Amino acid sequence: MQTLLDELRHIVGNAHVFTDGDLSAWEQDWRKRSHGKALAVVRPASTDEVAQVVKACANYLHANPACGVSLVPQGGNTSLAVGATPDESGHQIVLSLQRMSAVRRLDADNLTVTVEAGCILQNLQERAEEANLLFPLSLAAEGTCTIGGNLGSNAGGTQVLRYGNARDLCLGLEVVTAQGEVWHGLSGLRKDNTGYDLRDLFIGAEGTLGIITAATLKLYPLPAAQLTAWVAVPSLEAAVTLLGLAHRHLGAGLTGFEVMGQFALGLVAKHFPQLRVPLHLETPFCVLLENSDHESELHAHAQFERLLETALEQGYATDAVVSETLGQSKQLWHIRESIPLAQALEGLNIKHDISVPISRIADFVHATDALLQQTIPGVRLVNFGHLGDGNLHYNVQAPAGADAAQFLRDDEARVNTLVFDSVQAFDGSISAEHGVGSLKVDHLAHYKSPVALGMMRAIKQALDPQNLMNPGRMLRV
Repeated sequence: MQTLLDELRHIVGNAHVFTDGDLSAWEQDWRKRSHGKALAVVRPASTDEVAQVVKACANYLHANPACGVSLVPQGGNTSLAVGATPDESGHQIVLSLQRMSAVRRLDADNLTVTVEAGCILQNLQERAEEANLLFPLSLAAEGTCTIGGNLGSNAGGTQVLRYGNARDLCLGLEVVTAQGEVWHGLSGLRKDNTGYDLRDLFIGAEGTLGIITAATLKLYPLPAAQLTAWVAVPSLEAAVTLLGLAHRHLGAGLTGFEVMGQFALGLVAKHFPQLRVPLHLETPFCVLLENSDHESELHAHAQFERLLETALEQGYATDAVVSETLGQSKQLWHIRESIPLAQALEGLNIKHDISVPISRIADFVHATDALLQQTIPGVRLVNFGHLGDGNLHYNVQAPAGADAAQFLRDDEARVNTLVFDSVQAFDGSISAEHGVGSLKVDHLAHYKSPVALGMMRAIKQALDPQNLMNPGRMLRV
């Protein structure tokens, strides 16, 4: 292995190959569910260096097929599915793209921006706003996660119902293949019917087919006004009906529709009392709506008023708070985004990132809640997520007073099976936006079509025959 490490040092510089000391920032996942052991952490500064690193590893693996060397691409290391940290073998090289963080070009006329994979999402949002434009991908980890990771996992977030997932925001890619070649596909075209859509193969592939080094992304005009409403609803069924009303009243202006259960909000109130969670004590669910209006703030307020008046009159809402300032709007969103942190402070838990057709969400929750309570009396359900696109973070907390670590050891497998079986029964998916990673890779064989898995393995074999790229993630080969 020393020969390979020496070659990698020659490519990226000795200062950017780490093999000893505290490597936990790269070796441990964000949730601290897994702590692997890397052969090295390698930090290239350019696409050419990435290509040279991949080629060196591919050649070494070809010459030494039993060595077990492989590459784990990593951006901000915020994966929730343990998809970007090394295993415990000591043979995997973490390829950190954090040094590749440039915004290469912003084309205001074409409404596109080209950025490197290590660009932090929040930095891109701010750069777009400086040009009076919007990059709409928004999620809780935006101050840390990177564009390469967002694309690798096909990230979602809070504005999917208007703008789509990361895949929908991407027009072109630059990718280093498993052979160390560079595909220069950074097109800013919205129409290009010249063959297979190679871009979509790599988006959502979690680094298992190649390494995304840059992307050309869509931008949008900044809205003239952005208003937020916090609405108490009497049931999930009412929340779904309110979503339909919001679509009719706000049209394309509806850019966010989040649902939050009472217990989830109660955790925020308990662990972050300074946030002053509104309305949650009087209702089983609250909804957070965002209206992005391209006409005026007056027009946005008028639309919201008509929507909320109708909802209150028809009983689909019981109370509502509308933000009057940008600061108030940010405060309401901060409450929503604090749920995962509050849950972590409450103790170890079992997370699920599932999607179900919106029309079936209420039935799914009622049925699955009942099954879990019957199986594990006293279990606590932290239910929240992006109702507007059918994505719930349907999380499970140990019963009050129970040993949370013991709960995970004893019950995680059967909880996952129960929830995933229920998701399948309601025509849903066991991963909506967090990816498969290593946490769900073994579940995929039970909940994905054998035909689909066969095609996925064929693609993997064709593009990465040595299984160099992030093995053991997403797919067993």
